Amino acid sequence: MPEEIPPEASRSTPVDDFVTSAHDVVASSGPLRYRATAGRVVLREEVHEDGVFRGSRPKAEVFVVSYVADAPEGSPRPVTFAFNGGPGSSSVWLHLGLLGPRRVLMGDAGDLRPPPYGLVDNAETLLSHTDLVFIDPVSTGYSRVTEGDKPAEFHGYQRDLESIGEVIRQWTSRERRWLSPKYLIGESYGTLRAGALADHLQSRYGLTLNGVMLVSAVLDFATGDDESEGNDLAFVLSLPTFACLARYHGLVEDRPLDEVRREAEHFATGEYARALLLGARLGAAERRGVATRMAQLTGLDVDWIERGGLRVESHRFFRQLLRERDGRVIGRLDGRFTGWEADAVGERATVDPSYTAIRGPFSTAFNHYVRAELGYANDLPYEILTERVQPWSYKEFEGRQVSVADRLAAALRANPHLRVQIGAGYYDGATPYFAAEHTVNHLRIPDSLRQNISFRYYESGHMTYLHEESRLRQSAHLAEFVR
Repeated sequence: MPEEIPPEASRSTPVDDFVTSAHDVVASSGPLRYRATAGRVVLREEVHEDGVFRGSRPKAEVFVVSYVADAPEGSPRPVTFAFNGGPGSSSVWLHLGLLGPRRVLMGDAGDLRPPPYGLVDNAETLLSHTDLVFIDPVSTGYSRVTEGDKPAEFHGYQRDLESIGEVIRQWTSRERRWLSPKYLIGESYGTLRAGALADHLQSRYGLTLNGVMLVSAVLDFATGDDESEGNDLAFVLSLPTFACLARYHGLVEDRPLDEVRREAEHFATGEYARALLLGARLGAAERRGVATRMAQLTGLDVDWIERGGLRVESHRFFRQLLRERDGRVIGRLDGRFTGWEADAVGERATVDPSYTAIRGPFSTAFNHYVRAELGYANDLPYEILTERVQPWSYKEFEGRQVSVADRLAAALRANPHLRVQIGAGYYDGATPYFAAEHTVNHLRIPDSLRQNISFRYYESGHMTYLHEESRLRQSAHLAEFVR
């Protein structure tokens, strides 16, 4: 019988390739010295044969950047694990947009800087209050599967959850931080990941969290799915965002934003929801009245609304809102941004001018920063937001909508000290703020735990921090949360 070859020997064996460097930043709270560590950690899986443990073999190399501040002896500093969403996104947006000690200078809607943009110290960095660990899921950033393995194995809800959870467990153990207060912060799909991770970490490893910060949250896909036949919930929950955007672009009466959105929320959950529920039972006169009220709130044509059965799909809204004014399309991620389509009469937006505006500045800044300042060299392209993870598997949710509301609720029930903060932009068309409120209001938790959950709102879009006033306010809110 030939000699058995260990699993590791059948392929080139990858190793961690971390680089550590010392830095300082003058933060709002005072001078701060810290060490930055950038590189790829090797994830391994146990090998069992006939119930016997045979060792482990590498499966993926995950890119991580961590910042640990110098601190006096005593109580350990908190640590926050951060990631973005997609699926397919690296963590660059939270890293260089909001949390890290360096940030991108790119301007804002209507006042964008030209290339090559800029990179400056972030005086409001959350590093002043908590150490930071930024994680790029497999196939994003510099993260890849090992030679001979299949990337698709990691391109799905459960395996993504397990791999990010394993990175967190490894980092916590290697840095001897089990007694540190621990937080998660996710953005977009990263909020769905964070909601499930809060449950996974404590049920799988006994790693309990102090808090979860959700930026532009989506915890239940049903709240935003306006393309599945019969799901009227998404239309109700997106209407207040449409009203906010109509006001921003001057298509409706210029009134205080809070007044506009509250009026839209009241109409959406009352008269509008009832109209959609009634369907064909709604009389012609009442249908016209609802369409008229929608037009007053959203700036859309009343006949166009009525022809669509009172249902305004978000992708159509982004294309339609400014069509009669100048033909521009508004952003999905951030409706304050505008651009042009090649097809002036197209029904749906095919580009997102808000993503077009941010991709260059963040990609440019990171590719410079990682080599020139962090000292990490890798000739792979840094996948800032890739389609290579598609199709993303949700096989665990076959026959039902994707939702982690139950897992977040389970984490709260099991750990009554867990706190949750949700940051939402009024101009975010990708994850409407009212949808996040709806999900939270339906969490199956006792009333005594609802005080653990707080919302913060900003006059910005999906990347709330692109708007300077919102960035400053959100930085203060996050600092308060972890303090």
